[in-house]
Amino acid sequence: MDIIIGAGISGLGYAAATLHDYTIIEREDRVGGYCKTFYEGDYVWDYSGHFFHFQHPKIKDYVMEQIAEEEMLSVQKKTQIIYNGRHIDFPFQMNIHQLEKEEFIDCLYDLFNIPEDADKNITSFKTMLYAKFGRGIAEKFLIPYNSKLYATDLDKLDVDAMGRFFPYADKEQIIRNFRNTTNKSYNATFLYPKRGCVRVVESVASHVDSSKIFFNENCLKIDTEHQIVHTDKRDIHYDHLISSMPFTHLMDACGIEYDKEIYSCNKVMVFNLGFDSKGPETQNNWIYFPNTNLVFYRVGFYDNILQQNKMSLYVEIGFNHSEKIPDEQELLQRTMEDLRKVGIVTTQKLIAHNTLVMDPAYVHITKSSEQDKQDKMEQLASKNIYSIGRYGAWKYCSLEDNLFDAFELAKRIG
Repeated sequence: MDIIIGAGISGLGYAAATLHDYTIIEREDRVGGYCKTFYEGDYVWDYSGHFFHFQHPKIKDYVMEQIAEEEMLSVQKKTQIIYNGRHIDFPFQMNIHQLEKEEFIDCLYDLFNIPEDADKNITSFKTMLYAKFGRGIAEKFLIPYNSKLYATDLDKLDVDAMGRFFPYADKEQIIRNFRNTTNKSYNATFLYPKRGCVRVVESVASHVDSSKIFFNENCLKIDTEHQIVHTDKRDIHYDHLISSMPFTHLMDACGIEYDKEIYSCNKVMVFNLGFDSKGPETQNNWIYFPNTNLVFYRVGFYDNILQQNKMSLYVEIGFNHSEKIPDEQELLQRTMEDLRKVGIVTTQKLIAHNTLVMDPAYVHITKSSEQDKQDKMEQLASKNIYSIGRYGAWKYCSLEDNLFDAFELAKRIG
């Protein structure tokens, strides 16, 4: 018997692929983890933005098998940055020619005057930004934006903290983009279900025996010697344990000692906001905000993606994991004020909203956490315990990556 902790995309993916008998325990009352959708009137809101940019054709086919073609939108991504009142195409480093003349010259000069030995001094995510892009690009956008996103000092993050998701560009690419704009990225086109990201979860869940999913059941402790999971309802013996809860929670449950200082993350408060009419922003799917005087770091437009006639937003605000989140109503009022400052809200009236907190949201990947994670994962694997998923594997990844890893694990231990 395999015990699967968590009925998010990773746990469901493993259950769908394994040849073993299994039981899934889920602490909430429905599947999906952070990949859930809420409906209020005409508004379709997720746990923040979840968009699908498949890299593996087989996984795409697997997910799409249970979703009708007319249910899925294919969207050409349009994203910008609001910087000093200007709309700059994303990624910033590829579009510095759209800045005011003096700022453009600053960025270009610093880009071509990076010291030749700069790569030798790369020790963190922040020093990498200076070494690859120069002071101007780093300090005008890359450092302030990512500091707001991660809610931490970027000197603490590993060079590859964002992996393949970071939009690298060399000097030649940047110069070519002045005349021939491409702004290519890993998700230049994405898919999104008209009824929200939960349709992808439902598609994967259709391959899982629903009678083997037990909701409102929380893992309290794991006896690694006798292979028993103690929940708040029962004790269950396992042959293999597959966990998608945050890796730190798994170590706590297993009684593994670790340095809590090296495992950090941010948490994100998300406001889903519905208005009575369309706003002035009709093209962008989402916009980035590096300005530290604005409370949010990103605002997404469901109405532009779903082609709706009333503005529907998700607004993301980052906090350090140890930071207390302010009063919700005060933060919502500040958010509305800042949305008006940047011109997203003008005469529109807010008529519906919900609020959620993702904790953890983005994990802080460091050399120390990566090394310790590998050591602890090997220790757990020797006891037939495997930790998968974005938080289970303590990494920055996509929903497709989670499915891929779940399928590979099922194959490896099957």
